[in-house]
Amino acid sequence: MCRMERFEKEISVPEYLEGYVAVEEFLEYCKACPNYGNIWTCPPYDFDVMEYWNRFSRLTVYARKIYFEPGTTREESMRIMHEVKDDMSRELYELEAANPGSVSLSAGSCTICGTGNCTRPCGQECRWPEKIRYSIESLGGNVGLTCRKLMGLNLEWMEEGKVPSYFVLCAGLLQP
Repeated sequence: MCRMERFEKEISVPEYLEGYVAVEEFLEYCKACPNYGNIWTCPPYDFDVMEYWNRFSRLTVYARKIYFEPGTTREESMRIMHEVKDDMSRELYELEAANPGSVSLSAGSCTICGTGNCTRPCGQECRWPEKIRYSIESLGGNVGLTCRKLMGLNLEWMEEGKVPSYFVLCAGLLQP
């Protein structure tokens, strides 16, 4: 088992755009990812990302810091992260329902259909359009800077298959 901490911070969308969003820069990072153009919640998009952000006035950022026990395997860490991500998604859907007009931002790319099962590469519509949620980073948000400046959290990364001591999942709720 692992230990987890929760973090939450609200910021205005204009302030977030000014200090944390660089759409063109992060689009270049997205292009290097195998999900680019292969998952409906990943770029390229058929909408203007800045117009999407500007539909909202407030962003509440949510983070989960997951501490791994020494000896946790890569497979175990991935399973734990997916469980925490699924829990975060359920909580965010509940917050959407309680806050009309709000839309959540997922912690990373979509996994609803499972790895490699998205309909986008086949040119088909999304199977779950009502569940589509973009991630902060896919909309140009700098998650590392967001976690560091808004929540005092530095990110750790998996290196050469070695599980870090902790991992941070970051999501959000955009509100009118």
